[in-house]
Amino acid sequence: MTRPEARHRGERGAAAVLATTAVAVLALVGAVLGAGAAAAVAQRRAQTAADLGALAGARAHADGGDGCAAAAGVVAANGSTVETCSLLGPDLLLEVSGSVGDLLGGLVEVHAQARAGPGG
Repeated sequence: MTRPEARHRGERGAAAVLATTAVAVLALVGAVLGAGAAAAVAQRRAQTAADLGALAGARAHADGGDGCAAAAGVVAANGSTVETCSLLGPDLLLEVSGSVGDLLGGLVEVHAQARAGPGG
């Protein structure tokens, strides 16, 4: 008759391997979710910069100033970069970009657009 511990001797440490694997998988899932959340936040920040920049630019243009220069200042203050700025009648059209780091140490660029003009 064999002792119970002799039958399971080859399985010793299996729980530690399983636990380590589970922790590694959870850490990877957490990193991917964190990177996705960071990209979403960067997109929202770029959209906010575009909206505020377009509003400031449209106001400056309506007052006879340089709408694109006003928009660029507001966009830069919000951590984004103006890609294009154009006037379409009384409206100001603005496209901005921002960036966020990815999991591999690179940068992912996000873009946003906004249009503003006098109310009708």
